Amino acid sequence: MKNIRYAFIVLAAVGSLLSGSLHAQTYDADEGKNALMQLQKFNQFYRYLNGTYVDTINNKQLIEKAISEVLQQLDPHSSYLTAEEMVGVRETFDGSFSGIGIEFNVLHDTIIVVNVISGGPSEAVGLRPNDRIVKVDGKNVVGTTQLGVPKLLRGPKGSRVELEVIRSGLSEPLDFSIVRDNIPINTIDAAYKLDSLTGYIRVNRFANQTYREFEEAFQKLGPVNALVLDLRSNGGGLLDQAIELSNFFLSKGAVIVSTEGRHVPPFRLMAQHDGRFTEGKVIVLTNELSASGSEIVAGAIQDWDRGLIIGRRTFGKGLVQRQFPLQDSSAVRITVARYHTPSGRVIQRPYEQGKRDEYDLDLIKRIQHDSTASSMDSSQAYQTLRTGRTVYGGGGIAPDITVETDTLPYTDYWSGLIRQGILIEYVISYMDQHRTELERRYPDIETYLSSFQPDEQMLTELQEAAAHKEIKASAEDLERSRSLILTQLKALIAQKLWGMNEYFMVNNQQDETIQKAREVLKDWPRFSEGILSSAKN
Repeated sequence: MKNIRYAFIVLAAVGSLLSGSLHAQTYDADEGKNALMQLQKFNQFYRYLNGTYVDTINNKQLIEKAISEVLQQLDPHSSYLTAEEMVGVRETFDGSFSGIGIEFNVLHDTIIVVNVISGGPSEAVGLRPNDRIVKVDGKNVVGTTQLGVPKLLRGPKGSRVELEVIRSGLSEPLDFSIVRDNIPINTIDAAYKLDSLTGYIRVNRFANQTYREFEEAFQKLGPVNALVLDLRSNGGGLLDQAIELSNFFLSKGAVIVSTEGRHVPPFRLMAQHDGRFTEGKVIVLTNELSASGSEIVAGAIQDWDRGLIIGRRTFGKGLVQRQFPLQDSSAVRITVARYHTPSGRVIQRPYEQGKRDEYDLDLIKRIQHDSTASSMDSSQAYQTLRTGRTVYGGGGIAPDITVETDTLPYTDYWSGLIRQGILIEYVISYMDQHRTELERRYPDIETYLSSFQPDEQMLTELQEAAAHKEIKASAEDLERSRSLILTQLKALIAQKLWGMNEYFMVNNQQDETIQKAREVLKDWPRFSEGILSSAKN
C-alpha cells in the first residue's frame, strides 16, 4: 500500500500542474506531450485503484493528502486549502470571529501557524509564525484535519485554551495559555504624531480595506512633512493593497514591482497616478517577519531612493501564488512567478524544493544572527534608480540602517509571564479595581504618558500572581526584564483605557527602532546625504 500511495502522490503532481500548463502563455510541445502522457497514466492508475482495491477507498481524503504532499515537494509557499479553510481565509480578510487569532495550515498532520494576527490573543502571548501546535488543552492534536482545527481553537470570547507548541531551534516544547477574544479585522494598528510634523502609521497586514484605512489615518494626522511607516511583522496579504500603498509615495509611471515566471509573461505594475506624499521624508520600519506585500512596499521606496529602511532584514517571501478554485470550494495556491523590485532585485530568499524545515530554520538563524546588508548575496548587487547606490537581492530587503534586537530583557521569566497570560490577567484584575480612579486621574493619553508609571507594588503583585503558577524569577532575570515588564504594564493599561493606538503610543516610547527613526529625522540632511545621495559605485 505504501508504494501505491507514493505512486499516487507522484502522479497527482502531474495532474495538478497540468491544468496550469495548458493555459500557459509559453508552451513547449515536448513538455506538453509528456505532461499529457503522464496525466493519462495517472487516470489509468486511478481507475485500476478504484476498480480493484480490496478495501473501501476514501477518495476525497486520498486526493487531499496527495495534493498537499505534491505541493510540499515544491517551493515553501505553494499550498492547498480545504473548503473549510477557505471560509476561514475569507473571514480573515472580510469578517470577524472569536478565537486565538492565527492563520494556520496542516502539514504532515501537524497544525502550523502561518501568521499571527496583529492585536489578537496569540500575538499577545508570543506565538510566532511557523510554530507547530501539538497539544490543545492537554490533548494530542497531531493528525487533526483542516476541518478539525477551528473546532479546537475557536470558541466564546473570554474562554481559555492551553497550547503546547514546538518551535524550530528549541529542544523543548513551549506552553501557551490563551484567552480567546474577538479577532480584529482592522489593518491599521496605530496612527498618531511622533511630533508636530512627523506622522506614524503601523500597518499589520494587507486586506480588502487597507488602503482606504491608511488614507483615512493619514488624513486624520493633519499636516506632516515626514512619515514613519511601520511594517514590522506585517506578513503581507492582498497584492493590490500593497501596490496602492506604494503608489502613495511615488510619482505616476514609477515601476512598483515586476514579475517573471516560466508560464506567465513578464509583467510590471506601475504607479497609476501621482501619490499624495511624494515629497515628504519617509522611513519604513521592517523586521524578519515583514514579508511579501511589505517587501514590495519597502523595496519600491528603497529602489526609488524615496526614503530609508530602518530595522532588520525582511523575511524574503518573493514568490507569486495564484489561487485556483477547485470544484468542492477548496483551492490550491500555486507559485507561478517571482517578484522583482523596480531595480530588478529578487526578493525571495534561497530555498531547496521539498526542504521546508531547512527554510524555516534559516529564518531562525537570521533572527538570532546577522540581518545587515553585508550578509546579503554580493553577486546580486543592483543600483537604485535615482542615486545609483548599491542594494542587494536574493534574500529579502536589507535595511539602510540596521537596529539589532536587544535580547537582554527577554528572560525565561518574561517568557513565562507572556506565554501563560499572567501579564494580561494581572492587568485585567488591576483594571477591575482601579479603572474609575485611572479615568479620573488621566482624562487623556497625553496626561497618562507624562504622569503614569507602574510602581513597585504592581511589580510585587505581578510576581505573586506568577508564583501561583509556579513561575518564579531570579534576582538577575527580574532586573534584566524590569524595564520591559513596566513598559508592557503601562501599555496594556493604556490599551484597556483607550485602544490599540494608545498601546503603541506607550510601547513606542521605549522602542529602539522608533528612537532611531526619530534620530534620523532630526538630522535628515546628514543621513540622507550619506545614504540616499551616495554616488554610483
